[in-house]
Amino acid sequence: MITHLQGKLQEKNPTHVVIDCNGVGYFVNVSLHTFSNIPDKETIKLYTHLQIREDAHTLYGFSSVAEREMFRLLISVSGIGANTARTMLSSLSPKQVREGIAAEDVALIQSIKGIGIKTAQRVIIDLKDKVLKIYDLDEVSVKERNTNKDEALSALEVLGFNKKQADKVLDKIVVSEPEATVETLIKLALKKL
Repeated sequence: MITHLQGKLQEKNPTHVVIDCNGVGYFVNVSLHTFSNIPDKETIKLYTHLQIREDAHTLYGFSSVAEREMFRLLISVSGIGANTARTMLSSLSPKQVREGIAAEDVALIQSIKGIGIKTAQRVIIDLKDKVLKIYDLDEVSVKERNTNKDEALSALEVLGFNKKQADKVLDKIVVSEPEATVETLIKLALKKL
C-alpha cells in the first residue's frame, strides 16, 4: 500500500498531478480542495489512497490525512465510488462534508453534482455515527437549533405562508441577526414575504 508520496511536482492540473519520486512519475488523482492546497513549489507531499481494480491501479492524493480519511469513509458507502467521493471533496471541504453528515444536512450533501436524495440519505445514515465517533463531535453542538427561528416559522405557517419560502427568508434573517427575538423575526420575515 502506498500511504504517501513525496517528490518533485512535475505537472499540476485541477484533476491530477504528476509527482516525480526518484525518477518514477506517479499520476495522482486529486480533488479541487487538494489542488488549491498544493503549493507551487518544487517538492510536495501528498497522502495517498491506492485503489486496485481488475483493470486499473489508481492513486488518489490528498493534502491532509483528514481529507484522505473522509475519502475512505465516503467510498465505504454503497453507491459511492472513488470518483463520486472525489467530486464530493471537490464541491465541499472535508470539514463541510463532515459537519453536513453530523448535522444530517441532506440538502447540503444533495447539492453535490451526481448525488441524489437517496444517496445523500444513505451517506448520512451510514456515516453519521462514524463521523461523530472519529471526530469526537457532540451531536448537539454540531447544529444548534434556533428555537426562536422554529417558533417564527410555525407562526408564519399558521398565517398561511409557504413553509419552504418562509424558512429560506428566516435563515437569511438569522444569519444577519442571530440574537433576534421571535417577534423581530416574524416582523422582518413579513416584510420580505
